[in-house]
Amino acid sequence: MTERARWRELLARYLRQRAELGQRELYLESCTNAELLERLRAPAAAGGVAREADVIRVDAPAVREAVPVDAPGSGDRFDELRADALACTLCRLAEGRTTVVFGEGDRHADLLVVGEAPGYEEDRQGRPFVGPAGKLLDKMLAAIGFRRDEVFICNVLKCRPPQNRDPVADEVAACRPYLRKQVELVAPKAICAFGRFAAQTLLATDLSLGRLRGATHEFMGIPVVVTYHPAALLRNQQWKRPTWEDLKVLRRIYDEAGGRAPGGSRG
Repeated sequence: MTERARWRELLARYLRQRAELGQRELYLESCTNAELLERLRAPAAAGGVAREADVIRVDAPAVREAVPVDAPGSGDRFDELRADALACTLCRLAEGRTTVVFGEGDRHADLLVVGEAPGYEEDRQGRPFVGPAGKLLDKMLAAIGFRRDEVFICNVLKCRPPQNRDPVADEVAACRPYLRKQVELVAPKAICAFGRFAAQTLLATDLSLGRLRGATHEFMGIPVVVTYHPAALLRNQQWKRPTWEDLKVLRRIYDEAGGRAPGGSRG
């Protein structure tokens, strides 16, 4: 196979995967064929200098249409999305992960919890929000009436960044279609964004967590409440009171949006 043919095959494979995830436009930095080929082969490589964004449009017929979560076959769509995520190699994080942390919980949940990225234990177990932070999250949810299995829990990133560093732009871009599809298929009544990074990513803003708290935002037409990450509360006890206030707002927004009454005990 010629170099040009290999380049076309890699690019076509990449575009098909993005189309399957519902992404109709793909933005790439302007670069030479050789630079693009190197990036497709090894996403972790640093290639080229950004100039202006080019747009490659994916043919609309290749894109799966949205399916309501309660429609026939929607469970298959969710499983397909999970399988796509588990096999993903679109960014450098695929090279160092133990497992992809897709998310867990009720696929029909009216409450969606979104965190930043998997940590060490999450990467090892393949589950979001485990360890001390996960136990605290369970208590926080119980405080407003929810059991863990009554919500759907996921992260912005599905793979652990090395040394738990902040995610970078291309990693977020690679994972964004997975998150959007999760939101689309679960179709929650409300979303809680735990932590600065999750909030900034969902809301496409660089405002601080302090400025984002205390207001109701929207993501894909769904109300979003922002609060501190459970891991941050373990380090800073003084944030527990404001977090409780945020959780009360979340429950109110959830009820006003028509969320089903949870079966978990309060307190």
